[in-house]
Amino acid sequence: MSYIFGPVPSRRLGRSLGVDLVPFKTCSYDCIYCQLGRTTNKTIQRKEWVPLDDVLAELKGRLSSQPDYITLSGSGEPTLYSRMGELIDQIKAMTDVPVAVLTNGGLLWDKAVRGQLANADLIVPSLDAGDEAMFQAVNRPHESISFEKMLNGLIDFRREFQGQYWLEVLLLAGHNAGDAEVEKLVNCVSRIKPDRVQLNTATRPPAEDYAVTVERQRLEELAAMFSPPAEVIADFRGVHQRREFAAGRESVLELLRRRPCSIDDIAGGLGMHRNEIVKYIEELSALKAIEHSSVAGKLYYKATERLQR
Repeated sequence: MSYIFGPVPSRRLGRSLGVDLVPFKTCSYDCIYCQLGRTTNKTIQRKEWVPLDDVLAELKGRLSSQPDYITLSGSGEPTLYSRMGELIDQIKAMTDVPVAVLTNGGLLWDKAVRGQLANADLIVPSLDAGDEAMFQAVNRPHESISFEKMLNGLIDFRREFQGQYWLEVLLLAGHNAGDAEVEKLVNCVSRIKPDRVQLNTATRPPAEDYAVTVERQRLEELAAMFSPPAEVIADFRGVHQRREFAAGRESVLELLRRRPCSIDDIAGGLGMHRNEIVKYIEELSALKAIEHSSVAGKLYYKATERLQR
């Protein structure tokens, strides 16, 4: 099993070398917008889901790829990994490449989790709701995580953490992108006091088809409601221009020219990590080079007719 993926192109982190620490879709949330589909193991159980020594050994062998960041993220919620603090310390001893953690933020109420994240360089938690009702509708959290518990965790972590703290807010039309809902988010952000606020929206096929993208112009309008104004990071440009990523993108497209495939099919067929495939799917979708359909709740992709051979 491979625990390291990439480097993949990241609109925020440049060349990001990913570290996957939990089994696929093991998460404390079941977000309606997740590009990896519905959560199959909703849990707050923290344990050594994958062997720490194996992760470190594989990572050491991939540092020659010269990433801009080593990013703890992957196919589920990384803070569910009980040896996170040891992992970060071992990475810091191995390399000067900065360590980022992309988290839903749902476990930051736990003092042990906050302590284990202390030595990271960058933490990017999420906040997609300004009250309990929207939290349940968009994030569908584990039953033990209330909105106030989550929010207080984000606030407490900001007070303790010495590194960079960027807050991602993902907006969806018909849910949390109305003025009233965004005002609630603005009020929460004023209590959290992150270094940056970054607005995003669903740019890849989501877990639920009612998770609807917010248009770029609308995101820009909403960004101005924050003080200071938020950054819009949703990637509407589509393709990442670096030549090094072109081969992977073309391999995915070539496979989809032959037959419709799910993300799992593509990953298995090309020997790549799901998260790498998701990046290429996003780019190819933006270029209108592929299209998708749902069969029995599972997404399948194929090359658009103009690209079929």
